[in-house]
Amino acid sequence: MIKYAISNIALTAFDHAAELERLGALGISGLEVAPSRRWHDTWHGLGNNKVAAYRRDIERAGLQTVGLHSLFFDHPELGLFKESEARAHTLDFLEHLSKVCRDLGGRTLIYGGGRRRGDLPADQAYPEAIAFFSELCERIADHGTCFCFEPLGPKDTDFINSAIESLNIAHEINHPALRVQLDAKALIENSEATIETFRAVSSMLVHFHANEPGLAVLGSSETIDHAAFGEMLNEISYDGYVSIEQRMLNETAPLDDAAASFRTLKRCYPNLTSAQSDSETE
Repeated sequence: MIKYAISNIALTAFDHAAELERLGALGISGLEVAPSRRWHDTWHGLGNNKVAAYRRDIERAGLQTVGLHSLFFDHPELGLFKESEARAHTLDFLEHLSKVCRDLGGRTLIYGGGRRRGDLPADQAYPEAIAFFSELCERIADHGTCFCFEPLGPKDTDFINSAIESLNIAHEINHPALRVQLDAKALIENSEATIETFRAVSSMLVHFHANEPGLAVLGSSETIDHAAFGEMLNEISYDGYVSIEQRMLNETAPLDDAAASFRTLKRCYPNLTSAQSDSETE
């Protein structure tokens, strides 16, 4: 059964407890957390008390934390293909975020940025990534969390663009702390918007981003066939979260855009229980 979530990048930065309550009233059950949208310091200054307080805000609103994304937004100095000291700091940082995810009650950490290989040849980047994530997976093995390489279009990264590439590296590492995520706009950009892609990743798929170019309101670009993606997810019996990845577009009324996206989400990614409930009330 598909479950509905939204990222906190759609909400007011740093202070959005009141907005969380309105999300729950809309019918959204999950919150995906970009750490830098809630905390000015997402690493050394982020203690257990702050994490616990945010979890209380989330759960008081009737929501559950899905996981984290936008991991490197406030730490551009970190990343996968760095010299030894920065690489070590990156491992420490991601281990820390895994604990934050766990303590918020979440599971998935979506690895989007922080992985451009630049001048590093692809045949060298791949084994470096294998070694990096093999070490990270062992560090977080008892957290109950998992990382996912986010497939991104060629404008956004030069390493792990396609869903099949992310699946291959997950198979290579073969650890429960590395799984697969799909992203609506990236599926279009990488020409992978097919049922064959969904079937290929189905056994490892744990998260789906419903989004638009520019992270606009769902359906606004008319370039993403969200209904088709909903059908494909149902065909593979996906039972995880579909998360609205939408930036805050209206500072005075951010929940208006969130509500518009959620209407599209419910229509295009049908939750069978919700559909049955709707028919019973007609």
